Amino acid sequence: MKKLVLLGALALSVLSLPTFADEKPLKIGIEAAYPPFASKAPDGSIVGFDYDIGNALCEEMKVKCVWVEQEFDGLIPALKVRKIDAVLSSMSITEDRKKSVDFTNKYYNTPARLVMKAGTQVSDGLTELKGKNIGVQRGSIHERFAREVLAPLGAEIKPYGSQNEIYLDVAAGRLDGTVADATLLDDGFLKTDAGKGFAFVGPAFTDVKYFGDGVGIAVRKGDALKDKINTAIAAIRENGKYKQIQDKYFAFDIYGK
Repeated sequence: MKKLVLLGALALSVLSLPTFADEKPLKIGIEAAYPPFASKAPDGSIVGFDYDIGNALCEEMKVKCVWVEQEFDGLIPALKVRKIDAVLSSMSITEDRKKSVDFTNKYYNTPARLVMKAGTQVSDGLTELKGKNIGVQRGSIHERFAREVLAPLGAEIKPYGSQNEIYLDVAAGRLDGTVADATLLDDGFLKTDAGKGFAFVGPAFTDVKYFGDGVGIAVRKGDALKDKINTAIAAIRENGKYKQIQDKYFAFDIYGK
């Protein structure tokens, strides 16, 4: 009888092995220089909307999150060489990016805007940007937009490693302005002391060609992780966890239409 019990226990342990294998940590790439979506707290920990959403998704999927910091333009290369399993770093879903990675459904959607000195007049035609130095984050959709739309109008496009570096040069007068996500610009610059005297100018930019169908989570081509994350996104939207996190950072529905 004891042998039968022992054999039964061994059989159960063997059957349970795949379950434990499935629970391996999920390595998520993020750039922690994009407040209020992701930034560093004084103690060095990562904070922000993206970070909280990622942790909520991992909790829903019952896996451990391991966050891997990386500059934005290195996130997709890191994903491809399996340094990370997913990119959760305010990455817009675009046709160009979909050539090399798969995206989950969106988890938020906001327009891009131009920030310059308050009172600067910029029409819908953007012709006033001729000769202006405009900072953009290297590797972002905003860089592509600026090079293909603003540069032909005469704007001088200056790429930077992070949006925080751009803020410093805008405030110091070394740049005339910057194009980035509207929520990022509002919380990360305009509402700060450095952003006093600056404002949104010109139209909101929403062209799907450049700004895609919202912001999603990137995974490797064909990875079943995409479906698991989609299920988790739907779950936290349904159970109220998404709204709880959203309301911590924003006074409006950032998920969009």
